[in-house]
Amino acid sequence: MKNLQLKSPYHVYIYTCFLSQFFFTLVFTVNLLYHVQTVQLTALQLVLVGTVLELTVFLFEIPTGVVSDLKSRKLSMIIGYFLIGCGFFIEGLFPVFAAVIASQILWGIGYTFTSGSQQAWIADEIGETKASSAILKGARAGNFGQIIAIPISIILGYSLINLPIMIGGIAMVGLSLFVLIFMKEEHFIPQNKQKQITVMENMTDNLKLIITSAKMNRLIRLLLLIALFFGLYSEGFDRLWLSHLLEAPQLLGLTDETLVIMAGALNFIVMIFSFLALYIINRLSLHLELRKIYIALFIGAILIILSLLGFSLSTGIVSLIIFYMIIAGTRQVMYPLEDIWLNKIIPDSSARATFFSVKGQVDSIGQIGGGPFIGWIGSHFAIKIAIIASAVLLTPVLYLYRSLLKKKHRL
Repeated sequence: MKNLQLKSPYHVYIYTCFLSQFFFTLVFTVNLLYHVQTVQLTALQLVLVGTVLELTVFLFEIPTGVVSDLKSRKLSMIIGYFLIGCGFFIEGLFPVFAAVIASQILWGIGYTFTSGSQQAWIADEIGETKASSAILKGARAGNFGQIIAIPISIILGYSLINLPIMIGGIAMVGLSLFVLIFMKEEHFIPQNKQKQITVMENMTDNLKLIITSAKMNRLIRLLLLIALFFGLYSEGFDRLWLSHLLEAPQLLGLTDETLVIMAGALNFIVMIFSFLALYIINRLSLHLELRKIYIALFIGAILIILSLLGFSLSTGIVSLIIFYMIIAGTRQVMYPLEDIWLNKIIPDSSARATFFSVKGQVDSIGQIGGGPFIGWIGSHFAIKIAIIASAVLLTPVLYLYRSLLKKKHRL
Protein backbone atom coordinates (compact mmCIF):
# COMPACT_ATOMS: atom_id res chain seq x y z
CA MET A 1 0.00 0.00 0.00
CA LYS A 2 2.85 2.36 0.87
CA ASN A 3 4.56 1.64 -2.44
CA LEU A 4 1.37 2.55 -4.27
CA GLN A 5 1.14 5.78 -2.34
CA LEU A 6 4.73 6.65 -3.12
CA LYS A 7 3.91 6.63 -6.82
CA SER A 8 1.94 9.83 -6.22
CA PRO A 9 4.06 13.03 -6.37
CA TYR A 10 1.88 14.43 -3.58
CA HIS A 11 2.82 11.59 -1.22
CA VAL A 12 6.49 11.63 -2.24
CA TYR A 13 6.55 15.34 -1.40
CA ILE A 14 4.98 14.75 2.03
CA TYR A 15 7.37 11.88 2.84
CA THR A 16 10.36 13.94 1.72
CA CYS A 17 9.29 16.86 3.93
CA PHE A 18 8.87 14.49 6.87
CA LEU A 19 12.22 12.73 6.41
CA SER A 20 14.26 15.86 5.66
CA GLN A 21 12.99 17.66 8.75
CA PHE A 22 13.42 14.51 10.85
CA PHE A 23 17.09 14.28 9.87
CA PHE A 24 17.71 18.03 10.11
CA THR A 25 16.25 18.04 13.63
CA LEU A 26 18.46 15.15 14.72
CA VAL A 27 21.34 17.50 13.96
CA PHE A 28 20.00 20.90 15.00
CA THR A 29 18.57 19.87 18.37
CA VAL A 30 22.16 19.67 19.68
CA ASN A 31 24.06 21.56 16.96
CA LEU A 32 24.28 25.00 18.57
CA LEU A 33 24.96 23.49 21.99
CA TYR A 34 27.76 21.47 20.35
CA HIS A 35 29.24 24.70 18.99
CA VAL A 36 29.01 26.51 22.32
CA GLN A 37 29.96 23.78 24.79
CA THR A 38 32.15 21.31 22.88
CA VAL A 39 33.82 23.36 20.15
CA GLN A 40 33.69 26.39 22.51
CA LEU A 41 33.16 29.04 19.86
CA THR A 42 33.10 32.70 20.89
CA ALA A 43 30.17 35.01 20.09
CA LEU A 44 32.02 36.37 17.06
CA GLN A 45 33.03 32.87 15.88
CA LEU A 46 29.43 31.70 16.23
CA VAL A 47 28.24 34.48 13.95
CA LEU A 48 31.15 33.94 11.54
CA VAL A 49 30.08 30.31 11.17
CA GLY A 50 26.67 31.51 10.07
CA THR A 51 28.17 34.18 7.82
CA VAL A 52 30.28 31.59 6.00
CA LEU A 53 27.18 29.47 5.51
CA GLU A 54 25.17 32.38 4.16
CA LEU A 55 28.01 33.58 1.92
CA THR A 56 28.13 30.08 0.45
CA VAL A 57 24.38 30.17 -0.12
CA PHE A 58 24.67 33.61 -1.70
CA LEU A 59 27.35 32.48 -4.17
CA PHE A 60 25.66 29.23 -5.17
CA GLU A 61 21.90 29.96 -5.01
CA ILE A 62 21.52 31.20 -8.60
CA PRO A 63 23.82 28.64 -10.32
CA THR A 64 22.17 25.72 -8.51
CA GLY A 65 18.69 27.14 -9.15
CA VAL A 66 19.56 27.25 -12.83
CA VAL A 67 20.61 23.57 -12.67
CA SER A 68 17.15 22.79 -11.32
CA ASP A 69 15.39 24.76 -14.08
CA LEU A 70 17.77 23.74 -16.87
CA LYS A 71 18.37 20.07 -16.12
CA SER A 72 16.26 18.41 -13.41
CA ARG A 73 14.57 19.21 -10.11
CA LYS A 74 15.18 15.61 -9.08
CA LEU A 75 18.91 15.66 -9.87
CA SER A 76 19.28 18.93 -7.98
CA MET A 77 17.66 17.46 -4.87
CA ILE A 78 19.76 14.27 -5.01
CA ILE A 79 22.99 16.28 -5.15
CA GLY A 80 21.75 18.64 -2.45
CA TYR A 81 20.81 16.08 0.16
CA PHE A 82 24.03 14.15 -0.46
CA LEU A 83 26.20 17.24 0.13
CA ILE A 84 24.20 18.30 3.18
CA GLY A 85 24.70 14.85 4.70
CA CYS A 86 28.45 14.94 4.07
CA GLY A 87 28.69 18.38 5.66
CA PHE A 88 26.88 17.31 8.82
CA PHE A 89 29.00 14.17 9.17
CA ILE A 90 32.25 16.16 8.94
CA GLU A 91 30.96 18.69 11.46
CA GLY A 92 30.18 16.01 14.03
CA LEU A 93 33.35 14.02 13.42
CA PHE A 94 35.83 16.86 13.99
CA PRO A 95 34.99 19.23 16.93
CA VAL A 96 37.24 22.10 15.83
CA PHE A 97 36.46 25.54 14.38
CA ALA A 98 38.07 24.80 10.99
CA ALA A 99 35.98 21.65 10.52
CA VAL A 100 32.80 23.52 11.45
CA ILE A 101 33.61 26.17 8.82
CA ALA A 102 34.35 23.51 6.18
CA SER A 103 31.10 21.74 6.96
CA GLN A 104 29.12 24.97 6.56
CA ILE A 105 30.54 25.41 3.06
CA LEU A 106 29.71 21.84 2.07
CA TRP A 107 26.18 21.71 3.42
CA GLY A 108 25.56 25.29 2.34
CA ILE A 109 26.21 24.29 -1.27
CA GLY A 110 23.95 21.28 -0.76
CA TYR A 111 21.18 23.47 0.62
CA THR A 112 21.22 25.67 -2.49
CA PHE A 113 20.62 22.60 -4.65
CA THR A 114 17.49 21.76 -2.64
CA SER A 115 16.32 25.36 -2.15
CA GLY A 116 13.32 25.95 -4.36
CA SER A 117 13.72 22.65 -6.22
CA GLN A 118 11.27 20.74 -4.06
CA GLN A 119 8.61 23.47 -4.19
CA ALA A 120 9.13 23.89 -7.94
CA TRP A 121 8.93 20.12 -8.49
CA ILE A 122 5.62 19.66 -6.70
CA ALA A 123 4.10 22.70 -8.47
CA ASP A 124 5.15 21.25 -11.83
CA GLU A 125 3.77 17.80 -11.07
CA ILE A 126 0.38 18.63 -9.52
CA GLY A 127 -0.23 22.30 -10.41
CA GLU A 128 0.10 25.52 -8.42
CA THR A 129 -3.33 25.33 -6.74
CA LYS A 130 -2.84 21.81 -5.35
CA ALA A 131 0.79 22.65 -4.57
CA SER A 132 -0.32 25.30 -2.04
CA SER A 133 -2.12 22.61 -0.08
CA ALA A 134 0.81 20.21 -0.46
CA ILE A 135 3.30 22.82 0.81
CA LEU A 136 1.20 23.48 3.91
CA LYS A 137 0.66 19.77 4.61
CA GLY A 138 4.33 19.13 3.89
CA ALA A 139 5.21 21.71 6.53
CA ARG A 140 2.95 19.91 9.00
CA ALA A 141 4.58 16.59 8.11
CA GLY A 142 7.96 18.24 8.63
CA ASN A 143 6.83 19.47 12.05
CA PHE A 144 5.73 15.95 12.92
CA GLY A 145 9.16 14.67 11.87
CA GLN A 146 10.78 17.26 14.09
CA ILE A 147 8.61 16.27 17.04
CA ILE A 148 9.68 12.64 16.68
CA ALA A 149 13.34 13.47 16.08
CA ILE A 150 13.85 15.70 19.13
CA PRO A 151 13.61 13.01 21.85
CA ILE A 152 15.74 10.67 19.72
CA SER A 153 18.38 13.40 19.37
CA ILE A 154 18.27 14.00 23.13
CA ILE A 155 18.83 10.30 23.86
CA LEU A 156 21.71 10.07 21.39
CA GLY A 157 23.25 13.38 22.46
CA TYR A 158 22.96 12.64 26.17
CA SER A 159 25.78 10.09 25.95
CA LEU A 160 27.73 11.70 23.09
CA ILE A 161 26.73 15.18 21.96
CA ASN A 162 28.08 14.84 18.41
CA LEU A 163 26.47 11.44 17.76
CA PRO A 164 23.09 12.76 16.48
CA ILE A 165 24.98 15.16 14.18
CA MET A 166 26.92 12.32 12.53
CA ILE A 167 23.88 10.02 12.35
CA GLY A 168 21.80 12.84 10.87
CA GLY A 169 24.48 13.34 8.21
CA ILE A 170 24.48 9.69 7.23
CA ALA A 171 20.68 9.65 7.15
CA MET A 172 20.61 12.72 4.89
CA VAL A 173 22.80 10.88 2.38
CA GLY A 174 20.21 8.10 2.58
CA LEU A 175 17.49 10.64 1.75
CA SER A 176 19.24 11.38 -1.54
CA LEU A 177 18.78 7.69 -2.39
CA PHE A 178 15.09 7.90 -1.44
CA VAL A 179 14.66 10.78 -3.90
CA LEU A 180 16.56 8.84 -6.57
CA ILE A 181 14.25 5.83 -6.24
CA PHE A 182 10.82 7.36 -5.66
CA MET A 183 10.71 10.83 -7.19
CA LYS A 184 9.35 10.97 -10.75
CA GLU A 185 9.51 13.92 -13.13
CA GLU A 186 6.67 13.52 -15.60
CA HIS A 187 5.52 17.11 -16.18
CA PHE A 188 8.76 19.05 -16.00
CA ILE A 189 10.26 20.07 -19.33
CA PRO A 190 13.91 21.12 -18.94
CA GLN A 191 14.63 24.48 -20.49
CA ASN A 192 17.50 23.01 -22.52
CA LYS A 193 14.89 20.85 -24.31
CA GLN A 194 12.63 23.80 -24.94
CA LYS A 195 15.42 25.59 -26.81
CA GLN A 196 19.14 25.20 -27.27
CA ILE A 197 20.77 27.43 -24.65
CA THR A 198 23.85 27.30 -22.47
CA VAL A 199 23.86 27.45 -18.67
CA MET A 200 25.15 31.04 -18.74
CA GLU A 201 22.48 32.06 -21.25
CA ASN A 202 19.84 30.41 -19.09
CA MET A 203 21.10 32.18 -15.96
CA THR A 204 21.12 35.51 -17.78
CA ASP A 205 17.62 34.97 -19.20
CA ASN A 206 16.20 33.99 -15.80
CA LEU A 207 17.81 36.95 -14.04
CA LYS A 208 16.42 39.29 -16.70
CA LEU A 209 13.00 37.71 -16.20
CA ILE A 210 13.20 38.19 -12.43
CA ILE A 211 14.42 41.80 -12.73
CA THR A 212 11.66 42.57 -15.21
CA SER A 213 9.08 40.84 -13.02
CA ALA A 214 10.26 42.75 -9.95
CA LYS A 215 9.98 46.04 -11.85
CA MET A 216 6.49 45.24 -13.10
CA ASN A 217 5.20 43.32 -10.09
CA ARG A 218 4.99 45.21 -6.80
CA LEU A 219 4.31 42.01 -4.87
CA ILE A 220 7.62 40.48 -5.94
CA ARG A 221 9.49 43.66 -4.96
CA LEU A 222 7.91 43.68 -1.53
CA LEU A 223 8.52 39.96 -1.00
CA LEU A 224 12.23 40.35 -1.79
CA LEU A 225 12.54 43.41 0.48
CA ILE A 226 10.90 41.50 3.32
CA ALA A 227 13.29 38.57 2.74
CA LEU A 228 16.22 41.03 3.00
CA PHE A 229 15.12 42.41 6.38
CA PHE A 230 14.42 38.94 7.76
CA GLY A 231 17.95 38.01 6.74
CA LEU A 232 19.40 41.08 8.43
CA TYR A 233 17.92 40.21 11.82
CA SER A 234 17.95 36.42 11.83
CA GLU A 235 21.63 35.47 11.69
CA GLY A 236 22.55 37.25 14.90
CA PHE A 237 19.63 35.83 16.84
CA ASP A 238 20.07 32.29 15.51
CA ARG A 239 23.69 32.16 16.64
CA LEU A 240 23.45 34.06 19.93
CA TRP A 241 20.13 33.11 21.53
CA LEU A 242 21.56 30.08 23.35
CA SER A 243 24.53 32.05 24.70
CA HIS A 244 22.08 34.64 26.06
CA LEU A 245 19.88 31.94 27.56
CA LEU A 246 22.87 30.29 29.28
CA GLU A 247 23.62 33.61 31.02
CA ALA A 248 20.51 33.12 33.17
CA PRO A 249 21.57 32.56 36.80
CA GLN A 250 19.41 29.45 37.07
CA LEU A 251 21.40 27.72 34.30
CA LEU A 252 24.92 28.44 35.51
CA GLY A 253 26.83 25.25 36.29
CA LEU A 254 24.50 22.86 34.46
CA THR A 255 26.17 19.82 32.89
CA ASP A 256 26.22 19.23 29.12
CA GLU A 257 23.84 16.29 29.57
CA THR A 258 21.28 18.48 31.31
CA LEU A 259 21.66 21.21 28.70
CA VAL A 260 21.01 18.67 25.92
CA ILE A 261 17.73 17.73 27.59
CA MET A 262 16.79 21.38 28.08
CA ALA A 263 17.56 22.37 24.46
CA GLY A 264 15.66 19.36 23.18
CA ALA A 265 12.66 20.09 25.38
CA LEU A 266 12.52 23.67 24.10
CA ASN A 267 12.58 22.56 20.49
CA PHE A 268 9.97 19.89 21.19
CA ILE A 269 7.51 22.41 22.60
CA VAL A 270 8.14 24.75 19.65
CA MET A 271 7.39 21.96 17.18
CA ILE A 272 4.16 21.06 18.97
CA PHE A 273 3.06 24.70 18.83
CA SER A 274 3.99 24.97 15.13
CA PHE A 275 2.19 21.74 14.25
CA LEU A 276 -1.01 22.92 15.91
CA ALA A 277 -0.78 26.39 14.36
CA LEU A 278 -0.32 24.97 10.84
CA TYR A 279 -3.25 22.61 11.45
CA ILE A 280 -5.47 25.58 12.35
CA ILE A 281 -4.29 27.54 9.30
CA ASN A 282 -5.10 24.57 7.07
CA ARG A 283 -8.55 24.08 8.65
CA LEU A 284 -9.38 27.76 8.21
CA SER A 285 -8.00 27.75 4.63
CA LEU A 286 -5.98 30.87 5.37
CA HIS A 287 -3.38 29.82 2.80
CA LEU A 288 -5.80 30.07 -0.14
CA GLU A 289 -6.07 33.88 -0.22
CA LEU A 290 -3.17 36.30 -0.51
CA ARG A 291 -4.71 38.87 1.83
CA LYS A 292 -5.15 36.30 4.60
CA ILE A 293 -1.54 35.23 4.10
CA TYR A 294 -0.42 38.86 4.47
CA ILE A 295 -2.41 39.29 7.67
CA ALA A 296 -0.90 36.12 9.16
CA LEU A 297 2.64 37.21 8.19
CA PHE A 298 2.08 40.73 9.56
CA ILE A 299 0.91 39.37 12.91
CA GLY A 300 3.84 36.95 12.93
CA ALA A 301 6.34 39.79 12.37
CA ILE A 302 4.85 41.80 15.26
CA LEU A 303 5.12 38.78 17.56
CA ILE A 304 8.75 38.19 16.61
CA ILE A 305 9.82 41.83 17.12
CA LEU A 306 8.11 42.16 20.51
CA SER A 307 9.44 38.77 21.63
CA LEU A 308 12.99 39.67 20.55
CA LEU A 309 12.84 42.73 22.79
CA GLY A 310 11.35 40.71 25.63
CA PHE A 311 13.96 37.94 25.23
CA SER A 312 16.86 40.40 25.20
CA LEU A 313 15.73 42.20 28.38
CA SER A 314 14.76 39.09 30.36
CA THR A 315 16.97 37.49 32.98
CA GLY A 316 14.55 34.96 34.46
CA ILE A 317 14.52 31.50 32.91
CA VAL A 318 10.72 31.33 32.54
CA SER A 319 10.38 34.56 30.58
CA LEU A 320 13.43 33.72 28.43
CA ILE A 321 11.93 30.37 27.48
CA ILE A 322 8.50 31.83 26.73
CA PHE A 323 9.88 34.56 24.47
CA TYR A 324 12.18 32.13 22.67
CA MET A 325 9.35 29.71 21.99
CA ILE A 326 7.17 32.49 20.56
CA ILE A 327 9.98 33.56 18.20
CA ALA A 328 10.89 30.07 17.06
CA GLY A 329 7.30 28.84 16.74
CA THR A 330 6.15 31.90 14.80
CA ARG A 331 9.01 31.52 12.34
CA GLN A 332 8.13 27.88 11.74
CA VAL A 333 4.59 28.90 10.81
CA MET A 334 5.69 31.79 8.56
CA TYR A 335 8.07 29.76 6.35
CA PRO A 336 5.45 27.71 4.44
CA LEU A 337 3.18 30.75 4.09
CA GLU A 338 6.05 32.64 2.42
CA ASP A 339 6.60 29.72 0.01
CA ILE A 340 2.90 29.67 -0.87
CA TRP A 341 2.94 33.43 -1.43
CA LEU A 342 5.89 33.20 -3.82
CA ASN A 343 4.41 30.21 -5.66
CA LYS A 344 1.21 32.18 -6.28
CA ILE A 345 2.86 35.27 -7.80
CA ILE A 346 5.61 33.71 -9.97
CA PRO A 347 4.85 34.83 -13.56
CA ASP A 348 6.77 32.07 -15.38
CA SER A 349 6.70 28.51 -14.02
CA SER A 350 9.72 27.47 -16.10
CA ALA A 351 11.91 29.67 -13.88
CA ARG A 352 10.16 28.74 -10.62
CA ALA A 353 13.24 27.27 -8.89
CA THR A 354 15.30 30.31 -9.84
CA PHE A 355 12.70 32.62 -8.28
CA PHE A 356 12.95 30.65 -5.03
CA SER A 357 16.74 30.77 -5.28
CA VAL A 358 16.70 34.55 -5.72
CA LYS A 359 14.56 34.88 -2.60
CA GLY A 360 17.04 32.69 -0.73
CA GLN A 361 19.92 34.75 -2.08
CA VAL A 362 18.34 38.02 -0.93
CA ASP A 363 17.87 36.49 2.52
CA SER A 364 21.54 35.47 2.46
CA ILE A 365 22.61 39.01 1.55
CA GLY A 366 20.75 40.19 4.64
CA GLN A 367 22.39 37.59 6.86
CA ILE A 368 25.85 38.30 5.45
CA GLY A 369 25.34 42.01 6.13
CA GLY A 370 23.58 41.72 9.47
CA GLY A 371 25.39 38.75 11.02
CA PRO A 372 28.90 40.21 11.51
CA PHE A 373 27.40 43.52 12.67
CA ILE A 374 25.30 41.78 15.32
CA GLY A 375 28.26 39.56 16.28
CA TRP A 376 30.47 42.64 16.72
CA ILE A 377 27.88 44.24 18.99
CA GLY A 378 27.62 41.03 21.01
CA SER A 379 31.41 40.79 21.42
CA HIS A 380 32.08 44.47 22.21
CA PHE A 381 29.00 45.32 24.28
CA ALA A 382 26.61 42.58 25.37
CA ILE A 383 24.63 39.80 23.74
CA LYS A 384 21.36 41.34 24.92
CA ILE A 385 22.27 44.57 23.09
CA ALA A 386 22.97 42.54 19.96
CA ILE A 387 19.52 40.92 20.14
CA ILE A 388 17.87 44.34 20.61
CA ALA A 389 19.70 45.45 17.45
CA SER A 390 18.27 42.38 15.68
CA ALA A 391 14.76 43.49 16.61
CA VAL A 392 15.43 47.00 15.29
CA LEU A 393 16.71 45.59 11.98
CA LEU A 394 13.45 43.66 11.51
CA THR A 395 11.04 46.54 12.17
CA PRO A 396 10.87 47.85 8.54
CA VAL A 397 8.92 44.72 7.53
CA LEU A 398 5.93 46.06 9.48
CA TYR A 399 5.70 48.98 7.07
CA LEU A 400 6.08 46.63 4.08
CA TYR A 401 3.30 44.31 5.30
CA ARG A 402 1.10 47.32 6.01
CA SER A 403 1.57 48.51 2.45
CA LEU A 404 0.48 45.06 1.24
CA LEU A 405 -2.66 45.21 3.34
CA LYS A 406 -3.68 48.67 2.11
CA LYS A 407 -4.44 47.27 -1.33
CA LYS A 408 -6.54 44.25 -2.21
CA HIS A 409 -4.81 41.62 -4.29
CA ARG A 410 -6.44 38.89 -6.30
CA LEU A 411 -4.88 35.69 -7.56
